[in-house]
Parts: sequence; C-alpha cells; structure tokens
Amino acid sequence: MRDSTYKKWIGWEKLLMAGALLTLAVSCADLDEDPTKSRLAPGSYTNQAELELGVTGLYTQLNGMARMTTFVVSGWGGDDITTHKVSNKADFREYDQRVVSPLNARSASNWQNIYSTVRAANSVLANAKDLVLPDMNVQNRLIGEAYFLRGLIYFHLTRIHGRLPLQLQPDPIVDLPLASQAEVYQQIESDLKQAETLLPDVYPGVLEGAPRPNKGSAKAILARLYLDWGGFPAKDQSKYALAAAKAKEVLDNKATYHFALLPNLESLWTIANRFNSESVFTIAYNVSLNVPNQKFGKLGHPADLLGWQETFAEIRFFEDFPEGPRKEATYRTEYDWENFSDQANPVFKKIVGPPGDIPLDLFSTNRNDYYMRLAEVYLIYAEASGRAGTVTPAAWEALNAIRRRAAGKPFGTPDKTVDLTSGDIAELAYTERKWEFAGEYLRWADLVRMERVKEALSNRNPRVSKNKAGELLKEANPIIGSLETSNYFAPIPQNEVMLNPKLGQ
Repeated sequence: MRDSTYKKWIGWEKLLMAGALLTLAVSCADLDEDPTKSRLAPGSYTNQAELELGVTGLYTQLNGMARMTTFVVSGWGGDDITTHKVSNKADFREYDQRVVSPLNARSASNWQNIYSTVRAANSVLANAKDLVLPDMNVQNRLIGEAYFLRGLIYFHLTRIHGRLPLQLQPDPIVDLPLASQAEVYQQIESDLKQAETLLPDVYPGVLEGAPRPNKGSAKAILARLYLDWGGFPAKDQSKYALAAAKAKEVLDNKATYHFALLPNLESLWTIANRFNSESVFTIAYNVSLNVPNQKFGKLGHPADLLGWQETFAEIRFFEDFPEGPRKEATYRTEYDWENFSDQANPVFKKIVGPPGDIPLDLFSTNRNDYYMRLAEVYLIYAEASGRAGTVTPAAWEALNAIRRRAAGKPFGTPDKTVDLTSGDIAELAYTERKWEFAGEYLRWADLVRMERVKEALSNRNPRVSKNKAGELLKEANPIIGSLETSNYFAPIPQNEVMLNPKLGQ
C-alpha cells in the first residue's frame, strides 16, 4: 500500500517539479517575446518527451494564474462573498459593488494569463498534429489534456466576460472580433468532447481527485457548460436535457472514474485531505516546489487575527444559511465576528481552514483547488432534469444525497426527515447549490444564468446581527452599480481593446 501510494504521489509531484523547473528556466531566460514559447518544444513534435514537455507547460501556466484570487475575481459579485471596505481591495470591490471598470487590474491580468495559456494549448495541438507515438494511449491522453485545458479556461473566462475572441491558432490573430455567445459555447463543447473521447477512464499514476483529468472530468465540465447554456445569455433550453444526460453519465460511472462523495463535508477543507475522491478535477499545489496556493489562509481573516482581509462572508447570506452541520463546515462559527474591530463579517472555514489547520500568518499553502466537485454533478443532474422535464427517482435521489450529508446523515441512506420527493426539483436543486457551494466562487455564475442578480443583491442588509453595543451591523460594500442584465458581464480590459478595437464593438 505504501509503495502504491508513493508511486501515485510521485506521479503528481513529478508534474509540479517539472512545472517548477520550467518556470525557473523561463524566469532566468533573456526573452523579449512571449515567455510561454519557452515552455514548448519548438516546431512539430517528433517524440513523446516533446509532447509531454508541451503539456507540462500548460499545467505550469494553469498553476501560475490560478494560485491567486485574481483567477476567481468574478466570485465577489455573488451574494455570498464580500471583501474589505477600503484597503487595497479596490479591484475586488468593483465586482462586489457591480461597478467593474475596463481598467480593473485583476480583469486585465486574468485575461492576459488565460490567453497566454490558450496560445500555449494551441501550440501543443498544432505541434502534435502529425505526431504518431508507439503508444497511442499515451498520445491520446496527452492531447486530450490539451483540449480539456483549453476548453476549461475558455469556459472560465466566458463566465466572467461573456463573448470572447476565439484564438485557435498558435500565432494569434491580432484583429479577431468577438465571437457570439453561442460560438464560444460551441468551441468549448468541441474541446471538451475531444477530451472526453481521448482521455482515459482514470489517468495513470496520480492521486485521487483527478489532478490530471480523466474522461469523467470532461463529462462533468460538459454538464456544467450545458447548464449555463440553457440559461442567460444564450437561453437554449434544449441544453438542459444534455446537462442532465451528461451528469448522469458521470454518476452512473463514478466508480469507474474513481469519484465519490466524502461522508464528512468539513474534511474537504483540510490540507491533509486535499487529494480526495470528491474532486472531479483538481488544481494541485506544493509550497516546497515553489508552486503555492495563495487564495487561502491569511487572506480570509480580519486584521484582528493577523489576516489580510480579502475574502469575507456576506452577513445577510450567513444569517439566512440553514443551521446544521453544513453551516458549521462552511464558516468559523466559533468566532465573535460581530465584534471584529475593523470590519465585522463572518469568516469562511472553506477559506481559512478548520481550527489549527493553517497558521494565522500563512497565505502560501498546499491547499488544492477543487475546480469542480462531484456534489455539483449531483445537483446539476437534479436541476437539469427538472428544467428539461425529465425528472426520475434517480434525480430526486441525487438531490437528497446532498441534503442528507448537509444534515450530517449518511448520504447514501434514505431518511424521511430530510428527503424530498415532490415540488419543483429544479428550484430545490438551485437553492441547494446556494448553500452547498457558498464561498467557492460559484454563486455569481448561478445568479447570472438564472437572471437573479437583482433579486439576490437588492437587499444584502443584515437583519439580526449586532455588535456588543446593540447596533445592527451594516453591509460593508453596498451595491452602487446596475443590477440589470446589461451589467452582468465584466468589460473587456481597456488595454486589450486598445490593441484590438474590434473587441469594443
């Protein structure tokens, strides 16, 4: 057992080590051009090592851009997350208060990093076009990863900005216009379907949680894509049936893909358990290899607790959150947060970790990102089945499994005190997502696709939370921008529009 675990660990660690060495090589190089080119074998690939080098470069870039909260900046638009009311959090406050400027530095950095990775993925796919390796299984899974990562990051960016220019060649077209939203979704779908075909059921030599994606990872992200596609802005309701079908494929074959819900929700947020079966795609980190995750720990605490006050929980959302084990697993409820001296907001356990897990002065951690959890696949199946009009007992069971665990009960055992068997399952599952994924930067996308931004953000004022003086607490960052659909997507960064005026049309 120890030898098997070690081999799996090495399989993951070697990827990060290679990425760290590639990053070091880039940082030491004297380059005038795009440094991503140094991560790729020049010209057409002729052997497996060159293809592996190209794919490793993609993970190097993914880790580099995902390690900071810039990657998830749109998450502050949700009614679950807020930031500090002053300090140096202006870029996050713009999303929080719905006044995102074209000059927002986080938007600009995120855009540049994602398109840098897109160019690298395009190079990998172009360089591998005529390659024929002796082991086609190796070749397929490596090329499948390139398609998966390109589709994933395009999907990530369209959730922030909506319409995008679709760069699909190694040398970018400088005056490429914006694609329609349908065209963007179609390209993402195409990439993920390619990945679904090429990736193995289980990627060999890695730990749990799919730190290298497998066939089930691609299916799960496709299910998320179809759910979005059925809502705003595309509103193609035929996609709900596809979302339900693809989610069911994952659930029906979860053992094949080595996916499973964890019995204890809180265990997801511990560093020791950062590789686990609930994640259907994991972005892995390692501080000792100079690949740290800098979104957790200190960033979620107030100055009272040596924190950097970047990611707080909204008071009204906390007040409305149903009591029980899931709330305890989501927040540090033992804190006297109402009386924090600088800014009184609840603290996410999902961000700072359970007591004693992350030192108060630490923000570079080994925490992994669960880019998507299996719990979301369960709820996509339930919600999409309802919206498609194809509700089955299995759809109710998917919803109830998440509800049971939230109540601290065995998720696979029916329980009359928790289970639901009637009502609007689509709305019940949508609401369940609200609580299940609080603090995971997903709520904003849910509000957008269902056009419920105004409903959720019009009243975030606390109702009952008071300080020791008996004063009702106030919303730290009140809304000052529009809550209409015209303000759902962040503007394309101004520097990109200056380089390509077609992006502003």
